[in-house]
Amino acid sequence: MEKHTGTGRGDRIPYRHDGIYIKSEDEIAAMRRAGRIVAGIIRKLCAHVAPGIRTRELDVIAVKELKEAGAVSSFKGYHGYPATICVSVNDEVVHGIPGERILREGDIVTIDFGAIYDGFHGDAAVTVPVGRVNDLALRLIEATRGALETAIATARAGARLGDIAAAIESYAHARGFSVIREYTGHGIGRQMHEDPQIPNCTEPPYGLKPGTGPLLKKGMTLAIEPMLTTGGWRTRVGADNWTVSTLDGSLAAHFEHTIAIDDTMPEVLTEGTYA
Repeated sequence: MEKHTGTGRGDRIPYRHDGIYIKSEDEIAAMRRAGRIVAGIIRKLCAHVAPGIRTRELDVIAVKELKEAGAVSSFKGYHGYPATICVSVNDEVVHGIPGERILREGDIVTIDFGAIYDGFHGDAAVTVPVGRVNDLALRLIEATRGALETAIATARAGARLGDIAAAIESYAHARGFSVIREYTGHGIGRQMHEDPQIPNCTEPPYGLKPGTGPLLKKGMTLAIEPMLTTGGWRTRVGADNWTVSTLDGSLAAHFEHTIAIDDTMPEVLTEGTYA
């Protein structure tokens, strides 16, 4: 789940750098366990995505799997959010509430899911096709996944937060897609949303230029989540006050991983959410 405004507090975190909590090895180990739960449940949910399934059925599966894992939903009850997962279809970018909607052949669907285990959060999202989809939808999905992987490779100790934003934006634009500006990634740990906000673009007032923003240091834990569209970047919020859709009705895709910054390559704590 992306972060738009506000910050979280990470109780008992040892210290901060540039206002960002630095986790200990033990705390990252706990987040690794939460991340594995998230990744495993998302894989199971994706295996059930098929024409004819109702989105609420995916939520029921997530509830069952969470209970069996001994974990708690990060999303349900968060600012009143009513479900365990977010299911966003076609032009829906984020925060789609599971319900009676039936997935159809040719749809694309984003599953966004977070879990708390041993006091720490993991958060991840994937976009997958429903049956056979057109070439534009497939290219959007691949580009969004590629933007995430490029951003993760950029998120090394010594880089700046703006370098992540620039990596996402340049990757997307080179492939002909727009980047959602108003919604961002976020720090994560004992709270689902901690500092910093992680923009997906460089344009002010939403973005950060490369080489600017907080310096990345070992022990920072981030949820990076590019959101790309086949049209424009502007969005609207639906009548349910949660579902965010593209303003122009264009297709949207969303991928997310929780990572830990290390001295070399970052560790993906939600590794395995997709093949």
